[in-house]
Amino acid sequence: MLVKALRLGLGELVIFGDLVSRPRKMKRSAEAQSEVEQATRSLSLYQFRACPFCVKTRRTMHRLNLPIETRDAKNNPTHRQELEQGGGRIKVPCLRIEENGQTRWMYESKDIIAYLNQQFS
Repeated sequence: MLVKALRLGLGELVIFGDLVSRPRKMKRSAEAQSEVEQATRSLSLYQFRACPFCVKTRRTMHRLNLPIETRDAKNNPTHRQELEQGGGRIKVPCLRIEENGQTRWMYESKDIIAYLNQQFS
């Protein structure tokens, strides 16, 4: 019980730190941002709210001004089941990428961040 309380407290501290130190959003022309919004419709991020690796990934999404849908795989049983069935395991963060009629599941925050930087920087 003590460990759970400590984990919860540290998670909230990580989230607070993110809020007060969040990077500025990338500015694009309205046309370019519209293209980005269209491209991100095929992406969704499965995550836990207080996971430090998920926070790191969401910070990149914020910095790059990417409106990617986030799905709570901890508290939402539907999203948790989608992640387990589609990706093969419950591990976050996980980026679901739908391209050319196929779905790809990308784990590891470093890989997700590299992908987002490559696609949208």
